[in-house]
Amino acid sequence: MRSQWWILGLFAFAAMMPAQAEDWPQWRGPERTGRAQADGLKLDWKTSPPTHLWTIEGMGNGYASLSVADKRLFTTGNLPEGQSVICVNLETRAPLWTTPLTARTPEHGYPGSRCTPTIDGDRVYAISSDGQVACLKVDTGEVLWKRSFTADWQGKMMSGWGFAESPLVDGDRLICTPGGPSAMMVALDKMTGQEVWKCAVPYQGDRGKDGAAYSSIVISNAAGVKQYVQLIGRGLIGVRANDGTLLWGYDKVANDVANIPTPICSGDFVFASTGYQTGACLLKISKTKTGVAAREQYFLNAKTFQNHHGGMILDGDFIYAGHQHGKGFPICIHLPTGKIRWGGNIRPAGEGSAAVIEVNDQLIFRYENGLLALINASPKGYSLMGTFTPEYQEKESWSHPVVVGNQLYLREQNKLMCYQL
Repeated sequence: MRSQWWILGLFAFAAMMPAQAEDWPQWRGPERTGRAQADGLKLDWKTSPPTHLWTIEGMGNGYASLSVADKRLFTTGNLPEGQSVICVNLETRAPLWTTPLTARTPEHGYPGSRCTPTIDGDRVYAISSDGQVACLKVDTGEVLWKRSFTADWQGKMMSGWGFAESPLVDGDRLICTPGGPSAMMVALDKMTGQEVWKCAVPYQGDRGKDGAAYSSIVISNAAGVKQYVQLIGRGLIGVRANDGTLLWGYDKVANDVANIPTPICSGDFVFASTGYQTGACLLKISKTKTGVAAREQYFLNAKTFQNHHGGMILDGDFIYAGHQHGKGFPICIHLPTGKIRWGGNIRPAGEGSAAVIEVNDQLIFRYENGLLALINASPKGYSLMGTFTPEYQEKESWSHPVVVGNQLYLREQNKLMCYQL
């Protein structure tokens, strides 16, 4: 049994990691966990804060994060010619190409791009905030195919801030969430864009709103069934990977404004949280006589834990994240029990929500006001290892930081900054 799970895990890892191990080829890194590995890197910003290497322009306006593969960096942003995919040559520190996905700038609240492109071999996949999903050549930016969430699947968002998903490549398929009545989630042939299957989600409770949310899909093999877990307007869903069958749904964690954080999958369990005074949950996925069921193990109210946006990190049995709506108070939660190990009431170094990634056993919190904090990822207690403020900050610093090797990349609207760790 142990070897069987090891083989399943190896295949899942390989499917999600087409680039070099040190690359960051998609949203939240190689395995969509928000965790980076950098051999021998131990940080102490109290004595050695990051060193600024360079800053360039040309990223356009937006909140999208970054993907890195083969010494090229990719993001999306609003440029004069439309919302575009941008490729930067990291050796020359200059944009290599830009390709518009839209003929004009999409209109919605908080204007700008949201999608982190997904790199898969010689192709890059991206979604515009008005719902254009496209496949481009990595080398040139040439569009190979493009589909429309709204025109092709009657897609919609739960609220008016634009599509925010970063698409998932799994084997020969591209998985994404149009949010349509008969196509909440779809699987496309990644080479052609042709539909493989679509999944409708019937009514599953009063919480939330119809349509897609602001989260991105993750893979789970819970209960021995490969499935795509997503947070949509009406809460969590699990969709069978091979044919698009809806396996289960859970709406208690949904709110009526915006469901944002990417869920966390661990074995047979799914952990999720949303802000707007909602809370967090742990579900256990198990087989039943008729299929697969999701059963609530616990629910944490909003005062105990809520992650507005910025995401959560699972390290061992512990969740690390920013707590409180729009505040990012550092917190450590014991996943199996939901008990708070530390934090939740520790006033953070920065202000606003915190986008969080982990480098080895240390957490980088990037706050909305631009400040970054280094915190040890340890259940033993809160340990702040220093802070620093980047050279440029324009407005809400919501773009998630990225670490590749020993370099930290920060997107701030039109500017891209690189720091040596």
